[in-house]
Amino acid sequence: MAIPQSFIQELLARADVVEIVGRYVQLKKGGANFMGLCPFHGEKSPSFSVSPSKQFYHCFGCGKNGNAIGFLMEHAGMNFVEAVKDLAQQYGMQVPEEDVSPQDRARAAQQRERHATLTEVLEKAGAAYRKHLKASPRAVDYLKGRGVSGEIARQFGLGYAPEGWRSLASVFAAYDDPLLVESGLVIVNEDEDKRYDRFRDRIMFPIRNVKGECIGFGGRVLGDGTPKYLNSPETPVFSKGRELYGLFEARNALHEQGYVLVTEGYMDVVALAQLGFPNAVATLGTACTPDHVQKLFRFTDSVVFSFDGDEAGRRAARKALDGALPYASDVRTVKFLFLPSEHDPDSYIREFGRDAFARFVQQAVPLSIFLMEAAAENCDLSTAEGRSKMVSTARPMWTQLPEGALKRQLLNEIAQRSSIGTHELMGLWGLGGQGSAGKWKGPSKIKTGSQAGRRKAVKPKMLALAEHIARLALRNSAAWDSLTAHDHELLCSLEGPVGDLFSWLETSFHEHGAQPWAALAIGVEGSSFASLAVGLMEYDNLQPSGRVVQDTEDPEQDLRSTMKRLHLGVLEEEISAAHQLPMSDPARVERLKELSRRQQAVLSPKSGPVA
Repeated sequence: MAIPQSFIQELLARADVVEIVGRYVQLKKGGANFMGLCPFHGEKSPSFSVSPSKQFYHCFGCGKNGNAIGFLMEHAGMNFVEAVKDLAQQYGMQVPEEDVSPQDRARAAQQRERHATLTEVLEKAGAAYRKHLKASPRAVDYLKGRGVSGEIARQFGLGYAPEGWRSLASVFAAYDDPLLVESGLVIVNEDEDKRYDRFRDRIMFPIRNVKGECIGFGGRVLGDGTPKYLNSPETPVFSKGRELYGLFEARNALHEQGYVLVTEGYMDVVALAQLGFPNAVATLGTACTPDHVQKLFRFTDSVVFSFDGDEAGRRAARKALDGALPYASDVRTVKFLFLPSEHDPDSYIREFGRDAFARFVQQAVPLSIFLMEAAAENCDLSTAEGRSKMVSTARPMWTQLPEGALKRQLLNEIAQRSSIGTHELMGLWGLGGQGSAGKWKGPSKIKTGSQAGRRKAVKPKMLALAEHIARLALRNSAAWDSLTAHDHELLCSLEGPVGDLFSWLETSFHEHGAQPWAALAIGVEGSSFASLAVGLMEYDNLQPSGRVVQDTEDPEQDLRSTMKRLHLGVLEEEISAAHQLPMSDPARVERLKELSRRQQAVLSPKSGPVA
């Protein structure tokens, strides 16, 4: 859906980035800003700064920065629309939905309310399961036997579902509530008109979405019963093909470790966290899907799939490859780790140690190599028939790759192994010169040029003054209103992107009033002066202390003083130009008198600039 830029600016002007970030990061006041430990990389001393005036965050360690929407996208793994909707909901704002009927809006609101109700039911059940775990020595002993500490159990919210058929009847006053069935907690046997708990005598693993809400459960049997693992069914809030176990718990570690390790089960994730690898997640009893991969790439640019080295593991890896191909761009890394058949990640680390497992992960098979292995499987490349079969198998995989250098290199690799020229191969596949998959495009031409008309030339000294004024205005846009109409006229008449920026600031102030930098940054996107505006605000971020830089203790005085120096600089240039007029020119004397009067007016402490 297209969300109007004006709404996004209004939302960011109303939202408080300190409040949003503070829900995830412990912040302490430090000068004009708030400081804390960066949630995107490991550090012992705080270098993560949140500016209430600019409504922006910036880490001086890893360089991550952005506004409240960007933080939700980076930290919670939401896409842009999800982040906007989540933030709007927090501040009681309705996201405009274009071309949506009132009936559709009502249905969407009803669905959101239904989802919230279901997660509340699941959260209540999860709290009950955690209480049951504390009261069950047998369940506690099982977890201890698997090496799970109390701290890790708390981190993942582990619980225990008792053996009884209707244990949840003591948790929910109305056991016949339809929500218990809709949430997957209770099963109804219509033939016998009976209701009973879905999960019984199982260690319970709450499944959380990226916002930390409980959306389902996985249960592992304690004894020899079957099935060994039991998941919640598909519900309005839970889809196995889109959710990943442990992603919420791992989100910070993914930034710190630099990659995500995708495993096959709940206990793998919990055990790896216990053993020093908190960056693991697991699929939920289903093959890895493109939705899984897309979600993972919101948090990291490097994914390592871990599978058993047996035939079943290779089949699972092949499905994961299909899911990863559409997202395997040149700036992302996908690898495949095949463990010895007698080991899972837990047992491998316990036998060989953490360092050995870390080295094993580093040596995982890159996507490019695994794709070629999958294409050549059961193909005798020493024969024309085998090479032809490989080419046929490789085509659907290759076409799924996004455009880029990796795709082109793999095309060359397939052509070399098949002993066919690249152009011949493209023709054989019916792609030569057709469509984006077969046509290699050069870089797009970028249109350049100033939008400014005939304006005042900006010399280096004047440019430095103008940029300082722009920085002060962007940092605190209310300051624009403190300038006079003559100030505005001068600033907007300057040549090049700096004049364009001031013209935009004037329009923006009249339309939206004072806004924080977070909202202004959205407004300048795509403009000829966007890089100038961002660069000016980056000046603050380059300071080692992380504080908002002020040239004086009084920003308003700083603005007035700099504006005065700019007026005087312009007048000096105009006076110099007037002196170049011929002595016989009668306009020369009048021009110099006028400029001298204006200069004295600027210098006067009792009055501002005059036209």
